[in-house]
Amino acid sequence: MQVDRTSEWFVPKFGSKKFRISIGILFLPYTSIVTCFAALGAISGPLQLERVAAICVIYILALGVGAHLLDAVGGKTKPWGNLPKRKIWLMALVAVSIAFSVGIYFAFLDSPWLFLIGTVEGFFLFAYSLELFGGKFHNNLSTIFSWGILPVFAGSVIQTNSITIEAIIISTITGFVTYALIITSRQYKILKRDDGDPCIIKKKEDILKLITIGVIVGTIIFFITKYYNFI
Repeated sequence: MQVDRTSEWFVPKFGSKKFRISIGILFLPYTSIVTCFAALGAISGPLQLERVAAICVIYILALGVGAHLLDAVGGKTKPWGNLPKRKIWLMALVAVSIAFSVGIYFAFLDSPWLFLIGTVEGFFLFAYSLELFGGKFHNNLSTIFSWGILPVFAGSVIQTNSITIEAIIISTITGFVTYALIITSRQYKILKRDDGDPCIIKKKEDILKLITIGVIVGTIIFFITKYYNFI
């Protein structure tokens, strides 16, 4: 039984179906979480605001737009229905190209380790979203590593061209947060698919919301603390 993802908690309850799919397909809560992970990595080093902004833009475009659009048309399932494949592919590739262009700029400027991280992230972006290699990389471990740990490292590298001890500690936390997100999200989707107990579905939904809000608020607090210490 295919789940109608337009009924999920992160999809607007108003507007046309096309509008709701356009917003839902970006998985904004999950995109926000991964973007925050990248920001945390960048904030962990010397605070150069343009680099914090740059790494956030990279992950918003690469994951929020690129990976999610590719997942919508390239995977085995079609959770958002039959979408215009050529248009989706074009938008995804444009978003990914811009993201990588920003990364390459800073890599050539003074952060060459971004080449390595960008290559690995690029591999997972396509391998996971398109379920390449028989879907071998479409699993929990790949998700934790590519979207829970590497974003923190990327943020650290864009600031210092190194992975700081603080970034390693943060990545351990973000890895566990990602695992909790994966497990809760999977349980939520199964319950929705099987028309499970509405009360349990609501509890899982609340947990997902709390994780999202917690990560965003935690990142803001960390940023404010670092900013005032910096100035």
